[in-house]
Amino acid sequence: MHAIVEIGGFQFRVTENDVLKVPKMELDPGEKTKLEKILFLSDGKDTAIGNPFVKKAYAMAEIISHGRGKKIVVSTYKRRKDERKKKGHRQDYTELKILSLSKA
Repeated sequence: MHAIVEIGGFQFRVTENDVLKVPKMELDPGEKTKLEKILFLSDGKDTAIGNPFVKKAYAMAEIISHGRGKKIVVSTYKRRKDERKKKGHRQDYTELKILSLSKA
């Protein structure tokens, strides 16, 4: 069984026991959460497509940890103006594990 789930404005294709890095969620590690924004759900025989979400379908997930991604360096300059800027950015993420997919 697999599904397409919307988490934090992004879409992820998930199956049971998948581990994902998603945008930061305000939950503690070890907590379980119910993801109800299921866009597509398939078990091999039957498929359900949401409009926009599949009704009564959900995914149970457990928060594993929080972290920060790799540093991305952004440089800008303006020629002949002696203007240079260098910035860095690290995106916060939450690592979660999909425990089960269900259509009630």
